[in-house]
Amino acid sequence: MAQAVEEWYKQMPIITRSYLTAAIVTTIGCSLDIISPYDLYLNPKLVVKHYQLWRVITNFLYFRKMDLDFLFHMFFLARYCKLLEENSFRGRTADFLYMLLFGASVLTGIVLVGGMIPYVSESFAKIIFLSNSLTFMMVYVWSKQNPFIHMSFLGLFTFTAAYLPWVLLGFSVLVGASAWVDLLGMIAGHAYYFLEDVYPRMTGRRPLRTPALIRSLFADEPVVAARPAQVRFAAPPVDDVQLDR
Repeated sequence: MAQAVEEWYKQMPIITRSYLTAAIVTTIGCSLDIISPYDLYLNPKLVVKHYQLWRVITNFLYFRKMDLDFLFHMFFLARYCKLLEENSFRGRTADFLYMLLFGASVLTGIVLVGGMIPYVSESFAKIIFLSNSLTFMMVYVWSKQNPFIHMSFLGLFTFTAAYLPWVLLGFSVLVGASAWVDLLGMIAGHAYYFLEDVYPRMTGRRPLRTPALIRSLFADEPVVAARPAQVRFAAPPVDDVQLDR
């Protein structure tokens, strides 16, 4: 069993493995009181006035207390982050990292701007960790890039992957969780999908070009040839999603 888990972990692509490891270590560290969540949460005043710049990153690593909700998000992080990196971004690790940085920037910007708007500022002020939103963003992007894959919800009904974010959003509302977290992830995911996939097809211009600095980190990455147009692949199997939290 331990060997199987180790093998599964080693086979993860680099970005997925790094993010999953950082998230688990950070959350366990907080649960054991080795790390204080008060040193991790997003606080604009502490970032700007006291130069605690690490909060811009660490708020994406802490997934609250270790319970079923934590396992739920670790499952989605490991699954959909891996699927994106191995398939949609295969051979494009730099682009995948840039997608995560873009999503993190959009989420941070929304929370900061929302905190200045009357009537909704109190709701945004309560959002001090954006890890769940970033995970949901990955789910949203994957669903947009794989809209025809069939899935099932607890064996109760089937649907295509295009509706996965909405099914999860509805499930969050049913169990009493905040819908804001999921909605923020959907907004960030749609912003990336539009600018990366829709807008270039409309105008022929691609605004989200990965900076050379990020590309230089993966300079030895092999080039992946495009899929031939005449090759046909078998239909993907039904993907059973178990949502227990």
